[in-house]
Amino acid sequence: MANDVRVASEPLRDFTREVFVRRGVSEEDAQTEADVLVWANLRGVDSHGVLRIPLYMGWIDAGIMNPNPNVRVLNETPATLLIEADRALGPVVTVMAMGRVIEKAKQTGIGWAVLRNNTHQGAMAYYSLMAAKEDMAGIAIVCSPPNMAPVGARAPGVHNSPISIAVPGNKRGPLVLDMATSVAAGGKVSLARDKGIDIPLGWALDDDGNPTTDPSKGNLLLPFGGPKGSGLAMMFECLASLMAGNPLLGPSMAHPESPLDRGVQNSVVAAIDIGTFTDAGGYRDDVDELIEGIKGLPRAEGTDEIFVPGEPEDRVYQDRSRNGIPLPEGTVANLREAAKKYQVELPKGL
Repeated sequence: MANDVRVASEPLRDFTREVFVRRGVSEEDAQTEADVLVWANLRGVDSHGVLRIPLYMGWIDAGIMNPNPNVRVLNETPATLLIEADRALGPVVTVMAMGRVIEKAKQTGIGWAVLRNNTHQGAMAYYSLMAAKEDMAGIAIVCSPPNMAPVGARAPGVHNSPISIAVPGNKRGPLVLDMATSVAAGGKVSLARDKGIDIPLGWALDDDGNPTTDPSKGNLLLPFGGPKGSGLAMMFECLASLMAGNPLLGPSMAHPESPLDRGVQNSVVAAIDIGTFTDAGGYRDDVDELIEGIKGLPRAEGTDEIFVPGEPEDRVYQDRSRNGIPLPEGTVANLREAAKKYQVELPKGL
């Protein structure tokens, strides 16, 4: 938008790190958090970028996020991990978990981790791409308490559980899908609020179950594809939360008794060693050929170019790396407030 302010990524990353450090997060963990948030902004996924800082600070204050968690492995086999996150900042424990399953995949062909009691993890493609960079297929799935109405309902019953899958390519780079099971991610509703614009009809319902275009009232998300979106969300709960012995869906979680329950998540991260099944170099060539084939198809009327998963974000990343990250007025105002509260110098231009 015309009133957006552009800021360079490095100063924004430094600012973000320092805010978390001032709130009691270790330097290393704060750097991980900053890397993941600003990476999302660089790729144009602003709904999962620095606009989340005020929310996360509030969650730390409320005890929902634990700046100094006791993260531990509860069960481990050569290929699997069950990790208790102790309400750790999501990126911190998820980067660690993906690193561990990548190492397992190098030994056994696959690594699979279930995380319980972590908190918001940001843009999930960050983690699946960690595996793709190691010539592996990466998968990352999230489950949280209900924020989405299953098809046919007008009350929360499932979460808009995101999934990301990434595989390596050659000339074209990794192919990466990152999507929620809702029509639009909840963060996009927050971004619309920061921008002062309406959301499209069909994204969300208000608290009474009525369709709304007001982002301040759109608290109940709607699934994409009706039964397809809500069905996937239910199955992800079975793969993550129920596997962790920590169910998050069902009537008792629609209105959690404790505010602490609202921010908890369970997740799956997995890495699959492509070399276990086929030549990794040939696989990357095949991915490139697949992309070329899709992009070379006859285009529908009014379509200038056919995009593959992750391609629009890659282009935004290149632009924003050169020209800075645009931040809307609402996000800028919140960052200024955080800078004042935590005595951190704002990036130039803010």
